[in-house]
Amino acid sequence: MRHALAGLLSLALCAPLSAQEEGPVLRVTGKVAGGAVMLDMAALRALPATTLETSTVVTDGTHRFTGVLLRRLLGDLGAAGDSVTATALNDYAVEIPIRDFERFDVILAYEMDGAALRRADKGPLWIVYPRDAHPELQDIRYDYRWVWQLSDLEVR
Repeated sequence: MRHALAGLLSLALCAPLSAQEEGPVLRVTGKVAGGAVMLDMAALRALPATTLETSTVVTDGTHRFTGVLLRRLLGDLGAAGDSVTATALNDYAVEIPIRDFERFDVILAYEMDGAALRRADKGPLWIVYPRDAHPELQDIRYDYRWVWQLSDLEVR
């Protein structure tokens, strides 16, 4: 799988990007096969996309989020750990059990309602849980794991 992602990454480095999507948007470190990886938006968008509709505690109503399943991304990178520490651009950090990604369709969202997430609206990346599909996700413990403006994942 990592070879497939490596191929996508090399293609992504050659793809034209808009000014807001230039450069890496996510760093994945820790227990990752082959070492740390820097991903740009083109590499993330080249992976199979998943869309889910859910409400959030920080927005009004239900929204449609599109992104990459975190279990897929971590699997493709050969991640081998029990948790990830997710860190935002403002240094907010929270530990998330990897079992969350196996149990629920948690995505690394890059779009909300068909529009690219921007820094002003929680982007460019936001960890989104399928909150409305599982009553147990309507618990504050999970709300803390919705990291917006995500910049780093450290696999532990």
